[in-house]
Amino acid sequence: MNIAALLTSAGINIVVCCVLFSLYSILRKQPSNVNVYFGRKLANRSLKDLDLSFERFVPSPTWVMKACDTTQEELLDIGGVDAVVFSRMLVFSIRVFSVAAIICTILVLPVNYYGHDRIRKDLPFESLEAFTIENVQQGSRWLWTHCLALYIISLTTCSLLYFEYKSITNLCLMHITGLPPKPSQFTILVRGIPWSPENSYCEAVRKFFTYYHPTTYLSHQIVYKCGAVEKIKDDAEYICKMLGDGVEHSCKPSIVQCYFCGGTNSFKIIANETDSIHSRTGLTDVHIIARKKECAAAFVFFKTRYAALMAARNLQASNPMLWVTEQAPEPRDIYWSNLCIPYKQLWLRKIFTWVSSFTFVLLFLIPVTFAQGLTQLDKLEKMFPFLTDILQKKFIVQLVTGYFPSVILVLFLIGVGPMMMLLSAVEGPISRSSRKRSACYKVLYFTIWNVFFVNVFAGSVISQLSVFTSITELPSQLAKAVPTQATFFTTYVLSSGWASLAFEIIQPFALFCNIFQRLVLCSGQDSYNGTLTFPYHTEVPRILLFGFLGFTCSILAPLILPFLLFYFFLAYIVYRNQILNVYITKYDGGGQLWPIAFNTTIFSLVVAQVIALGVFGIKRSSIASGFTIPLLIGTFLFNQYCRQRFLPVFKNNAAQVFIDMDHRDTNSRRMDEIYDQLHSAYSQFSSNSPQPGCFGYPGDRERAQNRPVPFDMERDKESVKQDISWAIHR
Repeated sequence: MNIAALLTSAGINIVVCCVLFSLYSILRKQPSNVNVYFGRKLANRSLKDLDLSFERFVPSPTWVMKACDTTQEELLDIGGVDAVVFSRMLVFSIRVFSVAAIICTILVLPVNYYGHDRIRKDLPFESLEAFTIENVQQGSRWLWTHCLALYIISLTTCSLLYFEYKSITNLCLMHITGLPPKPSQFTILVRGIPWSPENSYCEAVRKFFTYYHPTTYLSHQIVYKCGAVEKIKDDAEYICKMLGDGVEHSCKPSIVQCYFCGGTNSFKIIANETDSIHSRTGLTDVHIIARKKECAAAFVFFKTRYAALMAARNLQASNPMLWVTEQAPEPRDIYWSNLCIPYKQLWLRKIFTWVSSFTFVLLFLIPVTFAQGLTQLDKLEKMFPFLTDILQKKFIVQLVTGYFPSVILVLFLIGVGPMMMLLSAVEGPISRSSRKRSACYKVLYFTIWNVFFVNVFAGSVISQLSVFTSITELPSQLAKAVPTQATFFTTYVLSSGWASLAFEIIQPFALFCNIFQRLVLCSGQDSYNGTLTFPYHTEVPRILLFGFLGFTCSILAPLILPFLLFYFFLAYIVYRNQILNVYITKYDGGGQLWPIAFNTTIFSLVVAQVIALGVFGIKRSSIASGFTIPLLIGTFLFNQYCRQRFLPVFKNNAAQVFIDMDHRDTNSRRMDEIYDQLHSAYSQFSSNSPQPGCFGYPGDRERAQNRPVPFDMERDKESVKQDISWAIHR
C-alpha cells in the first residue's frame, strides 16, 4: 500500500464524518427527534424547549462546546463512576499518544525513512513500508533512537497509569463515603439454600441467620421465580383453572388503535389482573403456592455494614456449595432472572460459555482471512482472473487495498458485541454491571486476537496456529509480521474508529425507529423507551484495542499515531455528549472498568516491548536488545506493585470505611430510617416503584425535585397477602 491509498481511505472517512456530524447538528435541533438525541434529559424531565428559529436548520458546533465544558463533578452526578472512568481512559490515551506522536515523529520516523539507501519515489506513490522499521538496515547504529523512544513511551505510560490509578481509587472511595447510604451495603445475597421438606426456603433462612448471626441479623427477603417461561406457565395454569371453574372473567378493556393497517379497536388490553387473583385466592393457599415459587436464594439484611461485609466474606457452612454468600448488588443493578439459577449449575454454564466463545473465535477466522486477502492483489488476481482488468486502475487498487479490507472486518465485528452479551447472560451473573463487564472481557479478547494476531499471521488456519508451537520463536515471528501489517492497522483505525464515532453520534437505528413510528404508524407522541444504557461492553474494548495497536506500532510504524490521536480527541467529545444527552444511567458499576483498562495497557506495553526485542534481534542490534530486557522487567514489577497497592480496593470493601460509616449513621440516628426502607429497595415485583429517599444513586440530584415521598413498608396481613399473590402470578 502506498501513501495515495492511505489518503484515499482517510478522505472517504473524513467525508463520511463531516456529513454525519453536520447532519447530527441539524437533526438534534428538530423537536421530532428529542426522544432520539435527548433520551436521558427526557427521562429526567429536565429538557428545555427547543429553539424554533431558522438556526435549527443550520449546523453549529454548540454541542461540542457543551461536551468539553462539562466538569468531572457534573459527569459523576449524571453518569456515575463508570462514566468518569471511561472519560479518564480517553484522557489517559490522549496524553500517552500525544507524547508518543511527538517522540516518534522527531526521532523514529526520519530514521525509518532514511534508514536504507534506495531509489525514492514521489511522496504520494511512496510505499508505506518506507516509513516502517523494515526500511532500516541490519546493524544500523541508529536503532538506539527506537530503543530510546520505547523507553520514553513506557516510562510515560507507567507514570500516568500510576497517577490515574491513584486518582480513580480515591474517587471510588469518596463515592462510597460521600454519598447517602446504599442498600447493598447492608445486604448480602445468599444462594445454595438447602432444601428441607419440613421448612420452606424462607423459614430456613430465618432459622439459620437468627441462630448463627443473632445479634446482627435484621430480616430477609426471599427470591421468587420470575422468568419469562415461568410467567407463561403461571398464566396458562391460571387460565386453565379459570376456565375449569366456569367463572367468567370480567375486565375493563383498554382500546388501542393500530395505525399501521388503519383499523380501529384492534386490540384489547386486560387490566386489574391482581384484583381477580386476590378475589379467588385465600391467604392459606397463597402461602402454599408461594412456597412452590421460592428460589434457593434470598437477600439478607443486617444491622450494620460491617456485619454484612463479614457475612459476605466468610464461609457460612462446612459445605462450600451451601449457604454461599456475597455482597448484594444495587437494587437497580440486579439481574433478577439469573438469581434463580441453582448455584451448583454455574460452573457448567461458565464452561459452556467459554467453549462457545472459543468456537465463535475459530469461525471468525473465515471473514478475517478473507478481508486480509484483499490486501494481496497478486493472490486476488490468481483466484479471480476476471478482476485483472479492473485491478489495473489506480483508484480501484487504492480503494481495494486501502479501504475495503478494514470496512469488511468492521461489518463482521458488528455482531460480536450482542453475541458476547448473550453468552455473558447465559453465564449466570447476578447483576447487570457484572454481565456487561464479563461481555467486555470477552469482546476485548476477541477483538485483540482477531484484529491483531490473526491479521498479523494471515494465511491458512494451520499456519496461524503453528506460529505458537514454539514460544521462543514468538518474538521473532511477531517482529517479522507486525511491520508488514502496520498499514492495515492504520486503515482499520480510520474505518473502525472515525466512522464508528460518526455513526455513534447519529444513532441510525433509533433515528430509523423514530421516523418509522411517526411516518408509518402515524404516532405523534414520543416513543421513548428508557432501556438505552451506555454500551461499555463494546466501547471500552474498542478504546483499549486502539491503544494496543498504538503501543505495538508506535516505533515500528509511527504513521499510525496521528490518526490514532485524532480518534481519541474525537471520541472524547462524542462519548461525553452521548453520556450527557442520550444514554441513561440505570446502575453504576463503581469504577470496575478501570482494572480492565490497566491490565490491558500493561499487556499492550509488554507485547510492544517483546516485539521490539525481536526486531532488535533481527536487525542485529545487541545494544538495543540488551537495554530492552530491563524495561520488560521494570514493567512487570510496576504491574505487581499496582496490583498490590490499588487492586484490592476494587475487589473488596474496606472494613475501616464501613465501620466509620456505621458510627456516623448511628450518631446521626439514621439507622432506623435505613432499616425501614431496605425491603422496599429490594422489592422484586415493584420495579416501577420509587426508590427510597435515603439512598443515593447516579442522577438523583437532577431528579430531586420530582422524587416521590418515601413510603413506610410496615405491612399488615392484607398487604402481605397482596404481595405474595402478586409474586405468584408474576
